[in-house]
Amino acid sequence: MTTFETIAATIRENRRISPKEALFLFTSPDLLAIGELAALANERKNGKNVFFNVNRHINPTNICVNRCAFCAFYRTAGENSAYSLTTDEICRRAMEAKASGATEVHIVGGLHPDLPFEFYEKTLSALRDAAPGVHIKAFTAVEIDYFARISGLSIERVLERLIDAGLGSMPGGGAEILVEEVRHRICPEKISGARWLEIIRLAHGAGLKTNATMLYGHLETVADRVAHMEMLRNLQDDTGGFQAFIPLAFQPENSNLKLDIKGTSGLDDLKTLAIARIFLDNFDHIKAYWVMLGEKIAQVSLAFGVNDLDGTVIEEKIGHDAGAASPQSLTKNAIIRLISKADKIPVERDTLYRPLRTF
Repeated sequence: MTTFETIAATIRENRRISPKEALFLFTSPDLLAIGELAALANERKNGKNVFFNVNRHINPTNICVNRCAFCAFYRTAGENSAYSLTTDEICRRAMEAKASGATEVHIVGGLHPDLPFEFYEKTLSALRDAAPGVHIKAFTAVEIDYFARISGLSIERVLERLIDAGLGSMPGGGAEILVEEVRHRICPEKISGARWLEIIRLAHGAGLKTNATMLYGHLETVADRVAHMEMLRNLQDDTGGFQAFIPLAFQPENSNLKLDIKGTSGLDDLKTLAIARIFLDNFDHIKAYWVMLGEKIAQVSLAFGVNDLDGTVIEEKIGHDAGAASPQSLTKNAIIRLISKADKIPVERDTLYRPLRTF
């Protein structure tokens, strides 16, 4: 019989909980007890260290061939708010980031109907030359699939060419919810959950580290969240290529789902992060993306199993177009204060989680 006490004993004994037990935790009203177990699981891996990096987001274009119901970022070419950055503009932003101390640029964008694969390949190469030493984390599995389609190349060859051009790792976007029934309702034009997992497996096989995300708080159930995390856990057992898991709180304000969905609560955010820390025992890092959670919930999450606050970000567009009320960026000192006031140790890291400085 599944009880909170039997689950707690499993966690304290450092054993893996089952999907059924994770689902049970979602039904439990005892948030603080769940948080305590998540904090234990996190402390075993990371002690009191909380990681962040100095990074900059660059979204090359919001013009996209897809029309995902949850997305407030995409535009059609010709709309007043549609844009596409040139390679020179992208490089200029990367150089500005490097000059301000950034060690990473994070690049994701829409699936532009007119830009060839070679544009992205040449842009990476130009970035590498313009901002040497800055790690390029770029392109979701959805973008990689699109590059293969427009170029006629295999996924393996696309990845090989991008790595040769300067790609250092991949973010975890585009996962949304991997359960096909829900995925078909919120983003039917996007690649399937199985295809997302296949591309990430190939990326890991090519030597790239990636993250993994989960968009929650829309049409999915908590059972869908557990199923999503189980797929990630199974893939991580096979490849070991995931670095961090990042639950993304759905922002309903400007999406086409806004009439049906109210978004998440702080309690739901903390419970989801905590259960993720407990269930994903083969992930080293659970990230609270302050852009979508807000600074206060992100800070509180550090007592609920979270050990990463992302970074300085700068000029984030996707979450803010959807209605995120957080600032466009946080300074390095602001992040250090958030972590320190939570009685944790701030550790500046690079993209691959190598510590650069402990504060």
